[in-house]
Amino acid sequence: MANQVKTVPAHWKKVLDADTIARSLSRVSYEIVERDRDISKLAVVGVRTCGEFIAQRIRDKIQEIEHVDVPFGIIDITLYRDDLLNAAAQPTLKGTDLPFSVSGARIVLVDDVLFTGRTVRAALDAIIDFGRPSRVELACLVDRGHRELPIRADYVGKNLPTNRNEFVRVRLSEQGFEDGVYVVSRSGGKNEEEEQ
Repeated sequence: MANQVKTVPAHWKKVLDADTIARSLSRVSYEIVERDRDISKLAVVGVRTCGEFIAQRIRDKIQEIEHVDVPFGIIDITLYRDDLLNAAAQPTLKGTDLPFSVSGARIVLVDDVLFTGRTVRAALDAIIDFGRPSRVELACLVDRGHRELPIRADYVGKNLPTNRNEFVRVRLSEQGFEDGVYVVSRSGGKNEEEEQ
């Protein structure tokens, strides 16, 4: 019996479907390769949790394009968050896995949604703890604006103008959903954790 696909709440507004996500990530993958044709030092690193799935798709596409193995890693930013002391619950650590030498590598850091820039700052701190890359480039599926730090993505799947009183949620097949990006309005009194 096939696994049933999970559904999202009815009030979530879909803004990107599976085909658009696939095309966007394919374009980003080609842009990464075209920026520097020497990909011998390239590594792709995803930010847990959604970022790791998007990073894996980008890495797979680059390997398909170039017919070479591209190192892949995952960063857990939990202990690097600047709001860790204010967290109500004990954070859950899922672990960082960087099975390649960070020093001297060209790292493409991947996340699902770029918002304030604080997640990216934390991820950069985490990467630097493992070595000194030659450079770090940033790729995201969605850039929704509203930056609080001077951080800009090098590769963007889609720019998605939003209000600060909205959430952007990414749900992927790796999580049991149909691929989609959704905009969700903050409901009065309902506390949804901000993930970007």
